[in-house]
This record gives sequence, structure tokens and C-alpha cells, in this order.
Amino acid sequence: MAALRSTARCSAHLFLIAGMVVGGAARLMGQAPPEIPVCTKKIGVLAVDEPEQHWWLQYNLESPEALLKVYVAQSKCFTLVDRGKGLAAAQKERNLAGNGEMRVGSNIGKGQMKAADYTLVPDLASKNNNSGGKRIGGAVGGLLGHGFGAIAGGVNMKSKTADVVLTLTDIRSTEQVAVVQGHAKKTNIGFGAGGGGFFGAFAAAGASSYSNTEIGQVIAMAYLDAYVKLVQELQQNTPDAKTDNVQQSVTMAKPGKLYKEPNNKSEVVRDLDAGTTLYPTGDKQGIWWKVSDELGNEGWVPSPLFGLAK
Repeated sequence: MAALRSTARCSAHLFLIAGMVVGGAARLMGQAPPEIPVCTKKIGVLAVDEPEQHWWLQYNLESPEALLKVYVAQSKCFTLVDRGKGLAAAQKERNLAGNGEMRVGSNIGKGQMKAADYTLVPDLASKNNNSGGKRIGGAVGGLLGHGFGAIAGGVNMKSKTADVVLTLTDIRSTEQVAVVQGHAKKTNIGFGAGGGGFFGAFAAAGASSYSNTEIGQVIAMAYLDAYVKLVQELQQNTPDAKTDNVQQSVTMAKPGKLYKEPNNKSEVVRDLDAGTTLYPTGDKQGIWWKVSDELGNEGWVPSPLFGLAK
């Protein structure tokens, strides 16, 4: 009996170990459903733009812009603004309102759009010599920084692999905040039952073609890999587009004076002609704004004398 119990215990241990090995192998082979990262705090307002080269057309895919919007919306990491079809539809409504076609109280007009802090461009990795199979390179070339060096990638139809790049740019300064690479291969898409629900989310966003073919699924997974890395990088060093950038410059609408203190009885630093460009420091006292001019002079100017530079 003791021998039987010992044999049973060994069998149970072997079964457990086998289960762990199979489970681990399944995860390594991409059997677990993918997960889109979820944020508890917004990083900023984001617009997703198309890359210049429309490489997706030769694969019968929709624009990766639609794909990334799914990830962004489900992650809750950004407030998403539409600068594509949604913006075009909004402009039509505004044109109708401007022509007096809308009912009273429609409340459509200027000054209502939310400004984007960042733009996200999804592209393929840089071109590379074709070493086998059909490989299509993207518009990104050279060194991408962040330790990547020269990225050789794109889409390889023979090996069913995809290397993509996400570039996040500060709208105000045009500074590239982050450039990350994502990679995926055919074995990454074997999610079993979990994958169906994941890819099913693309249909409503106009990205259903990424679920219809293996190469579409591989590209989708490569972008998810890149998006996960992007969110992780931004969470470690969260940017603040509004405070990281200087205040928008202003222009004198009519002649005035630059005062040393915020009152018109203080010392005059210099006379200001109409059209002079000034740069607010952010300090304000009532109607008085502290500014600097193009020569580095600092002082105070009554805000009714100027308007935002265009």
C-alpha cells in the first residue's frame, strides 16, 4: 500500500509538472489572449495620424490609424480626438451653422474643439535588403534612438513577421517624445478562443481586416507590442505637454509700453510698437502680464493691448 501511495504521489507531481510545462509552453507560443494596457490616469490628449506611405493597401488592410484607435480607446491612457473622418464631419456641421442653416440653440461654432497634446504615427520599421521572402519597408529610416540603432524590419510575408514603429510627437514643440518598436510573428497569434474576442473588437472601429488574415493579425500584434512599450515608457516618465512648453507668444495690437512693474506709474523699460512679438512668462496680476521681448527685456504689459500670435 505504501508503494502504491508513493507511486500515486509521484504521478500527481509529474502531472502537475507536465501541466506547468504545457501551460508555460502555451504562453511562450502565444496561446494567452493579448492584453491592452489600462491606465488609471490620462497622459494627455492624443490624435492618431496615418504615415505618409500607404503600405497597408497592398495587404488589403485598413489604415493602422483605425487599429491604434482601438488600443488607445480601450487603454484609457489618452483622451482621443479625431482628426480624420470625424473632423471632416464636424467641419460640414460648422459650415452649415456658419451659413445659418442650423436651428437656434444648436450650439455649434468656433472655440469648441479640444486641442491635441500629442500625435501618434504608426508605421513600419525601416527598409532592409530583402534576404528572403517578400519584405516591405516603411517610411522610417536611419537611427531611431532609444537604443534601437538601425532597425531592419517591415513585413515579411514568407516568415509571417512584422516590425513596426510608433512615434509620439509633442504637437506644440514638434519634439519626438518617444519612438518605440514592436515585433510579432505568426506564433504570437495562436490565442485559441481568447483571440476571437480580441480581434472582434476591431470591426466596430473600421479595422476588421486585421482579423481576417494571418499577416493582418501579426501586424496587429506588432502594434500592440509597440503600444504596450510606449505606455510603459510614458508611465515611467510622464510628460506634460501644456507645462513642458512655453506660453504661446502674443502680438501688440496697438502701441504701448513695457513697464518694470505691473502698473503704469512704474519705470518704462521700452516703448512697444504695434506688431511687436512678446513672450508671456506665465506671471499675471489682474490685467497685467509679465512678458519678455525678442531682445530678452522683461516687464509688464496690460493684456488688453495684445492678442495671441497666429
